[in-house]
Amino acid sequence: MAPRSSTSWDPVLLISQIVSMQTLHYLTLSLIIPPCLAMFAEKSLLIYEGGPANVGMVMDWREMAGLPTVPITPGQGRWNQYTGAWSMGKKVGSGWQEGQWDGTTDPKRGWTLAFCWMLASCADIYYLCFLIRRPRLILDFTLTLLFNHLVLTTYYSASIPTSFFFWLVMIASSALTIVIAEQLCVKREMTEGLVVSHPRDEDEVEMGELPRRD
Repeated sequence: MAPRSSTSWDPVLLISQIVSMQTLHYLTLSLIIPPCLAMFAEKSLLIYEGGPANVGMVMDWREMAGLPTVPITPGQGRWNQYTGAWSMGKKVGSGWQEGQWDGTTDPKRGWTLAFCWMLASCADIYYLCFLIRRPRLILDFTLTLLFNHLVLTTYYSASIPTSFFFWLVMIASSALTIVIAEQLCVKREMTEGLVVSHPRDEDEVEMGELPRRD
């Protein structure tokens, strides 16, 4: 049986590559986000969002956008009280009493998450070069990763992303990944294509199995 062509469509390989890229991307975020938030975000506000290791820091687009993610009960003032931070139906933080919070959020948290997302996109460049390899597939896999995240973050937050800052970070990180990963893959293919085989003996050089002319 003749071997399958490297350009043949392999659904199992395709799905495994998509799952691998998505998993590696979120794994990278889960490793760099908690320490960065612990260093730069406002701790008193962060604790009521479930802490720096809360999965919402990765999956909830409102965290990057600097929008409230907690259920709040309107009162006579701007905000009255809220019952606590919730994540996927579970309470991850207890709430303030009336008058202890004016509804403001920590802007440093959004910038920190955006910075971490850009760092993860730089790591995606290596993952794409190692797992995908072919330059013409870099665009497809990068956009697939972005689309999957938009679906997951919409499901997690129960709302479609409407923040301009969030979309700006997504577009910038995807463009960075596509441009650099494609260039690196093309450079590697050109380098591999210029490899010359060593001569079998001192009188014969392998050049497409052409006979040597005297």
